Amino acid sequence: MRGVFHCLFIALVAATSLWCQSTAMPLTSGETVSGKRIVLAEVLRGHTSVLVMSFSREAGDRSSAWVRPDRADAALAGVTVYKAAMLQAAPGLVRGVIKNSMRKGLTASEQDHTVILAQDEKLWRSYFGVTTDKDPYVILLDAAGQVRWQGHGEARDLEPLLKAALK
Repeated sequence: MRGVFHCLFIALVAATSLWCQSTAMPLTSGETVSGKRIVLAEVLRGHTSVLVMSFSREAGDRSSAWVRPDRADAALAGVTVYKAAMLQAAPGLVRGVIKNSMRKGLTASEQDHTVILAQDEKLWRSYFGVTTDKDPYVILLDAAGQVRWQGHGEARDLEPLLKAALK
């Protein structure tokens, strides 16, 4: 009986993984910290891409470790890297302050690749399979927009797995 439950559990995990990988990225309009309106799903289409997403300030602070080293890493040459922050829960007046804070210290290119989202939080949480707000969530997409790898947590722990998925 235990073996049957074990097999059912494995099948459920496999089905969930396939469902997550076949789910389309939400078509939410956002704004880069440089002020440009974009839809991430459209911008990332046609490119091998990494998207780092945060759902809290703590995760946003920790997501920088994913983004900055990746831009200089030869293993990620030719990979489009975007960082996104979900701010739907933040009051409208506070969003501008957050955006200005995020802009500090970023190059013009980094500002164009850092996106503020203020709607569809439930869709994005579902897309990433969010289990904790404290972690940044990372996905590797192929040119067709299919998720090839996903993880959440510290860059130092998971970055080798991301690089291995690129090979």
